[in-house]
Amino acid sequence: MEPRISIVTLGVEDLERSYRFYHDGLGFPTSGQPEKGIIFFQTGGVCLALYPFDKLAEDVSENLVLQHPAGSFSGVTLAHNTRSREEVDAVLEQVKQAGGAIIKSAQDVFWGGYSGYFSDPDGHIWEVAYADFWKFHEDGRLVIE
Repeated sequence: MEPRISIVTLGVEDLERSYRFYHDGLGFPTSGQPEKGIIFFQTGGVCLALYPFDKLAEDVSENLVLQHPAGSFSGVTLAHNTRSREEVDAVLEQVKQAGGAIIKSAQDVFWGGYSGYFSDPDGHIWEVAYADFWKFHEDGRLVIE
C-alpha cells in the first residue's frame, strides 16, 4: 500500500448546514452541491468529503450499531497547519464567524508551537496550529521530514 490518504469523509447530520459552514463560512472550494448527496472539497493534497452520518454508518456495515458522535470525543482530530502565528488566530475567528465552536483558544503549546481547537457543526474537532520550524510545499502541503 502506498502511504497516502486520499479522502477524509466526515459523517454529518445536516449536509446543507455543513456545506454552508465549510464552503460559505471557511471558503473551502467545491463544485458540488448538497443535492447530490455528498460534497467533496479539494484541499491541499487530501479531499475532504461530507456525507450524511446515517448513510455513512450504513455504508460501513449493516451490523454496526453506531451513534452520532456529536458532543463526544471520537479520538480523531483533523489539523490545519498555518504559515504564521497570526493566521491561527485569523482562522479561529473565521470559524467563529462561520458558526463553529472554539473548543480551546489558541495558545503556546508544549511541543513548541501555537495552536487552538474548534469543532464544526457536527462536533468534528480540528486543530489550527503553527510552528516556526514547519516548512510547506508550494501547494500548501506540510513537509514531513
